[in-house]
Amino acid sequence: MASAREHATAIVRTLREHGHQAYLVGGCVRDLLLGREPADYDVATDALPDRVMQIFPHTWAVGAQFGVVLVPMEKGEQPPGPTEYPNAIEVATFRSDGLYTDGRHPNEVRYTRDPREDVQRRDFTINGLLLDPLASGDQVLDYVGGRADLERRVVRTIGPPERRFDEDKLRMLRAVRFAARFQYEIDGVTFDAIRRLAPAIRQVSRERVRDELTKMLTEGRARRAFELLDASGLVHELLPEIEKMKGVAQPPQFHPEGDVWVHTLLLLEGLTPGCSRTLAWGALLHDVGKPSTFRVAPDRIRFDGHVEVGTRMAEEIAQRLRMSNDDTGQIAALVANHLRFADVLKMKQSTLKRFLRLDRFEEHLELHRLDCLASHGDLTLYDFSRKQFEETPAEQIHPRPLITGDDLIAVGYQPGPRFKEILSAVEDGQLEGTLTTRDQALSFVAGSFPR
Repeated sequence: MASAREHATAIVRTLREHGHQAYLVGGCVRDLLLGREPADYDVATDALPDRVMQIFPHTWAVGAQFGVVLVPMEKGEQPPGPTEYPNAIEVATFRSDGLYTDGRHPNEVRYTRDPREDVQRRDFTINGLLLDPLASGDQVLDYVGGRADLERRVVRTIGPPERRFDEDKLRMLRAVRFAARFQYEIDGVTFDAIRRLAPAIRQVSRERVRDELTKMLTEGRARRAFELLDASGLVHELLPEIEKMKGVAQPPQFHPEGDVWVHTLLLLEGLTPGCSRTLAWGALLHDVGKPSTFRVAPDRIRFDGHVEVGTRMAEEIAQRLRMSNDDTGQIAALVANHLRFADVLKMKQSTLKRFLRLDRFEEHLELHRLDCLASHGDLTLYDFSRKQFEETPAEQIHPRPLITGDDLIAVGYQPGPRFKEILSAVEDGQLEGTLTTRDQALSFVAGSFPR
């Protein structure tokens, strides 16, 4: 199968053969100039949407009212929907946009044959470049100063930032994400506008905010992203619970690095590119309960019940951002269990094995490693837990039950809530290694739980 770039180039070639202008555009051009492999490719053309669909009959009009058509890489029947073709190429008609009264979509679209007009509607100069993949040396068309900003390592809006952000408030978050991802600065005028307009970010749907924040957390520059979110006022608007971590002192014998905010930033700095979204959110929220439980006791600073409080807060934040039930549950579990590593050397075998079989235990391990490295730096408990997890056979962590409720009924026990207690005690014996056969289990039950 052709690569995405080859497919996009073929689309450009076909459009040109039919008498139209066509170029690669946007983020793919930026990434190619930076020597990065683009995540996807977009094509801009003067061909109208209906004409694009005539030239490429196997397409999907994902945004025909805005001049956007998807051309899938695989030919076949008319695709049932764009999500079926994650590698499809977006082909957009050159256009200029009218007012954006809904803060996301233009009220009207005017198609144009001039690529200069098309790039003027885009968000940032580094995303407003066109590339001719058929020309010798990949000719770049730059009508907005994007190449100079790439060299200056600056994120700057195309035209007045207030207008660009008024068109789509999410662009304020995108400015932060691009600056963090590429380790760029945000242009002063652009950043001042973000600070002034930060309260308007609340107008953006929670799902779009969630997705943008998740990208920031998982692209490998999460610390820088949250420093910029804080400096811009966007954290205050979207995640005030995180802002409250600033200045919350911690006991220096356990946290020589500083307050809860500094500690959390250090965890974010340790997140690797491409880490799971639940691990990333777990790292951000693992100590979210500390500010509200802070107290100075006679012996030291304490955060009584911060795990329980933090777990509830993490669930509330995840629900507020419309996360899936699965992601919400895993993030809450990461917060709820992150202090249990302190007891692993003292746990009974049954307790330890139940701990090791937590869903996606690898994420719990990684969160603990990051937590240690962001504070005291001692990985003793992490190394022990990892060794136990990697070397304990799966059948010992998840043993097949020696007996069931039917076995209890067969020997004369009446069904009821007591069954859970009995079966749990038998499983404890299995996990401890003291019960290995069905007969041993039934004998243990008869001696420990009289009928």
